[in-house]
Amino acid sequence: MAAGSGTRMGAQVPKQFLELGGKAVLQRTIEVFQRACEGVSVITVLPKEHMSYWREYCLSRNFTCPQVLVAGGITRFHSVRNALAKVPEGALVAIHDGVRPLVTEDLVKKLFEVAEQKQAVVPVIPCVDTMKVLENKDGALKTIPGAKADRSVLYGVQTPQVFYSEVVKSAYMMAYDTAFTDDASVVEKYGKDICYIEGERFNIKITTQDDMVLAKAIDALRR
Repeated sequence: MAAGSGTRMGAQVPKQFLELGGKAVLQRTIEVFQRACEGVSVITVLPKEHMSYWREYCLSRNFTCPQVLVAGGITRFHSVRNALAKVPEGALVAIHDGVRPLVTEDLVKKLFEVAEQKQAVVPVIPCVDTMKVLENKDGALKTIPGAKADRSVLYGVQTPQVFYSEVVKSAYMMAYDTAFTDDASVVEKYGKDICYIEGERFNIKITTQDDMVLAKAIDALRR
């Protein structure tokens, strides 16, 4: 999934095309799956206006990964639905944010292994910060009396999220709902249980300039 415009990054091109370690973030992301899953079929969802840009980038960098390119929709839900139209039955489908290039091969492999036995597998990490329940009143954040957030039951959700193709494709035939915040929420509303496994602290989503600084630091340390 790389159909975002990247407005929060404030760069001249969407964040998925910015360089990390000498390569586009999106290329780095795809390469993890290539190394983790021999023969993986890649469907890349892009902003329609940047599809030719990506083709030219791949040619200029000799990035020869075969890809089916799909134009994004008006929301992430519609973008995923567009991509799932290209997915055959009887497959395991990993839906991943194109701007999470630091996911490891080990996590990708583990998710696919668990997905062989489960219909839907999602990586999560426990919340380590103290959480406050606040509301915005006249431009100021205020505590909501009596409202408490129990950190022990709060988890951050990551990608890739892996599903049986027949399950996730059927789920995405439902009408769009603003409550759909990720693919797991769609599949859950469809009535299927989700298996959760531990994700990775450094599997961050690059959204802002600060995220890119952190990603570069993590990448440098790994190298």
